[in-house]
Amino acid sequence: MSISTISHSATTTSTQTRRLTAAVSALLLGAFLVYFAGFSPINAVHNAAHDTRHSSAFPCH
Repeated sequence: MSISTISHSATTTSTQTRRLTAAVSALLLGAFLVYFAGFSPINAVHNAAHDTRHSSAFPCH
């Protein structure tokens, strides 16, 4: 009985760790992409992000 409980507890902890890692990774990637596009010195990248914000009715200025 206790072996099954320990195994289940370890699996739950492993799943939560993977979910947290995925969430933090997605947050960091998203922040990088937003800031890269917003502050990019490359005009094509900045303008594409700007037009996308306007087309989705997201105010940017």
